Amino acid sequence: MSRIAYVNGRYRPHRDALVHMEDRGYQFADGAYEVCEVRAAHIVDERRHMARLTRSLAELRIGLPMPLSALSVVLHETVRRNRVRDGIVYLQVTRGVARRDFAFPAPGTAPSIVVTARAHDSFRTESTAADGIAVITLADNRWARPYIKSVSLLPNVLAKQAARDAGAREAWFVDDQGFVTEGASSNAWIVTARGEVVTRPADGRILNGISRAVVLDAIAARGLSFSERPFTVVEAKAAREAFITATTQIVQPVIRIDGKQVGDGRPGPFATALRREFHRHAEFT
Repeated sequence: MSRIAYVNGRYRPHRDALVHMEDRGYQFADGAYEVCEVRAAHIVDERRHMARLTRSLAELRIGLPMPLSALSVVLHETVRRNRVRDGIVYLQVTRGVARRDFAFPAPGTAPSIVVTARAHDSFRTESTAADGIAVITLADNRWARPYIKSVSLLPNVLAKQAARDAGAREAWFVDDQGFVTEGASSNAWIVTARGEVVTRPADGRILNGISRAVVLDAIAARGLSFSERPFTVVEAKAAREAFITATTQIVQPVIRIDGKQVGDGRPGPFATALRREFHRHAEFT
């Protein structure tokens, strides 16, 4: 079956789904995006994702391409047309098409929108979680507003490739004081020797992940000891457990950091339980 994409008001075969060469997303990475999990043909945490999209676009001074109610219809229809049961739906909004100029285009320039959906291999995802992943650490050299989910992701791309080159799955950015900010495409967590779950606060230096918010609810429901504070790379390497959260990963145990084993080198009970219980605290539409 041919994949289907939604582009600026039309559903098109994926191979024919094109945007203009002067779309500002291509020319300047001038746009924002969201990725929602699809589970059992339902979109997970759509409300939270659309709220964050709205915030990102407001920060960039880009208007919504359509009301959220209409956007919801497009998201669900794209999932349906692609027959995705378990996978993701991707949404990107840019400032639109205009003559290449750094300044904003004329008022009334219509934003561009692209929506795609694809299935993923659930067995492979679960197998990865059962084994755990490795991460590396890198200096955080991104712009100062990572709380905006911008399509400008070149530092993240380079970090992901550095991780792959090192035989790892993810890279953790580290600020100039030695504190972990977040992963290239995830939020970072540790569990201390005393059993305290720790993650950095949404302090403007990280993207406030939707999966992060769901895990916070799961932590509260379980009554776990929790601290929202920065942690150092040294503390992470000495932790009892570590894990990441992201839409495409849910909760993914981390078993090595910069080649050093975390805990006993296997996925731990905290990450395993939070992964197992994640969808009890998520919203489905």
